[in-house]
Amino acid sequence: MLKTIDKYIIKKYLGTFFYTMILITMIALVVDFPERIDKFLNGPMTLNEIIFDYYLNFIPWINGLLWPLFALLSVIFFTSRMAKDTEFVAMLSSGINYYRILVPYLIAASVITAIHIFGNNVVIPRSTKIKGEFENKYLYKSQKKVLSDNVFFYLNPNTVAYFKYYRKRDTSAIDFRMENYDSNKLTQILVANRIKLKKLPNKWTIQDYYIRKINSMDEELLVKKGDKLDTVLNLYPNDFVHYENLPLLMTSSEMRDYIEYERQKGLSTATKLVVELQRRNADPISILFLTIIGFAIASRKSREGMGWNLALGVGI
Repeated sequence: MLKTIDKYIIKKYLGTFFYTMILITMIALVVDFPERIDKFLNGPMTLNEIIFDYYLNFIPWINGLLWPLFALLSVIFFTSRMAKDTEFVAMLSSGINYYRILVPYLIAASVITAIHIFGNNVVIPRSTKIKGEFENKYLYKSQKKVLSDNVFFYLNPNTVAYFKYYRKRDTSAIDFRMENYDSNKLTQILVANRIKLKKLPNKWTIQDYYIRKINSMDEELLVKKGDKLDTVLNLYPNDFVHYENLPLLMTSSEMRDYIEYERQKGLSTATKLVVELQRRNADPISILFLTIIGFAIASRKSREGMGWNLALGVGI
């Protein structure tokens, strides 16, 4: 059961934390707006889009990044004040163990950590997705890249597809080549002059093609030539479109599905997404460690004062 001193410290921690959050969020908004104002004034976006699509979703994004720092600053700030007022001396003199004083800190940090985990995996990805789509549309159009020259894909772990040139305008490609492997041995090659999307999501028409089948060291011509072949491939138009800020456009569940999709195709290109997914869970846990570090730094009364403690904490 929580004692009065526990409630006192928890209240101080949470109060200081959320005050710090509001203060630094306001500073971040003030710093960000002048950097964007030229694009806001000269761009086609509306005021509603700027407020509700960008800045309303900027707030959770910046907080998701800085909550561990807020926790460290908050602990150092109010703990330094308590140490200056010799409150810890009174607690220790009354027989309270030094490590027992840390318990309410960890309780408050656990509350913040739980909120941060939920936010990082549910709330922040959804809001950041809207913010990212706004940025791709109006601010950073270079984030969107269409793979067009010498495109290489794994359709599955045993099938490789190659395109010399892909044209997004009509979702077609020239000089298409598809190779099938069995136990790392080439078994079949399909070569076509052109391939075109016939029907969404992934029905393609292969034109002017031929197929070669390979049996061990012997190669036989299975089909001399064909004019047209309609088939379903594990290939979608969106596979040719990549975003530099792709992790920011996905919720955690979408990211897991995409990572699994890439792995089924035999690709290891989802490494960036795996790192981002792990970061969303690791960052909140760091709040617990930063709380302990902040307490260790600030709980001792120092002649240098709070400024030194803050500098030391941020430096660490």
